[in-house]
Amino acid sequence: MATNVQSIVPDAASAASLPKQPSQAAERWRAFCRRRAALVALVILAAIVLACIAAPWLSPYDPYAGNVKERLLPVGSAGHLLGTDEQGRDLLTRILYGGRLSLLSGIVPVIIAVILGGGLGIIAGYFKGIVNTLIMRTLDILFSFPAILLAIGISASLGPGISNIMISATIVFIPPIARIAETAVKEVKKEEYIEAALSSGAGTGLIIRFHVLNNIFSRLFVYSTTQIGICLMLASGLSFLGLGVSPPTPEWGFMLNNLKQVIFIEPIVTIVPGIFIFVTSLALNIVSDALSDVLDSKG
Repeated sequence: MATNVQSIVPDAASAASLPKQPSQAAERWRAFCRRRAALVALVILAAIVLACIAAPWLSPYDPYAGNVKERLLPVGSAGHLLGTDEQGRDLLTRILYGGRLSLLSGIVPVIIAVILGGGLGIIAGYFKGIVNTLIMRTLDILFSFPAILLAIGISASLGPGISNIMISATIVFIPPIARIAETAVKEVKKEEYIEAALSSGAGTGLIIRFHVLNNIFSRLFVYSTTQIGICLMLASGLSFLGLGVSPPTPEWGFMLNNLKQVIFIEPIVTIVPGIFIFVTSLALNIVSDALSDVLDSKG
């Protein structure tokens, strides 16, 4: 008895009418959007970043030019939404320009630390033995110091400057990131596909690139996002201690340090830079927590 082929194999029109399965990226984005706090935090972060980038177009004031007749105007003053600082400079303008350095000092060190620390962790986790011992015990020396004390010591040794703050923050974040990478690589090496790749004659470089790195990237990415807010706080703290930029360069931590001298005269104006540091760090932490939940979910 002849079999009707059309009853088994759907035609092109029928195949086209089948509902398309959403991609994994789309599913994860929907999962992220269902977390309203994370979505609000992401919008706040985007607004802060875009406002800092567009500072020259958003504010007509010079961030370096002061006016002694307009010193310490309160928040909400005419023409000065966030008031003015101790030298009569528009505070909103300096917040926007200072946000550029503050955000860079929070993001750049983490990116560099992921590259360097992740690379060291991958090498240590994959090769084990003397290589692992040499790398991890050396990093353990740095890891044994409290992060803030290590950063202060390195910054004080290198001298004031935003670049030196970034260097010290990078060194602080390399050990924990390397440890995360090493642990992840050790887990991946136990998988059967690594043994299959070795049996097929694949080289070490190809295995690390296509099998190891691809499978630990999400873990490194999630962990690094949690560190950006901490790095921002660390860099701002170093600037607050006078180890950052030189006057009159605007930067949130340095601005907070300058305004603390007039806290009893105009307390609201004094804490404005601190509010931006707090809100930005909190938003970064909320977004990173949501990313961790979404990327680690199996469903």
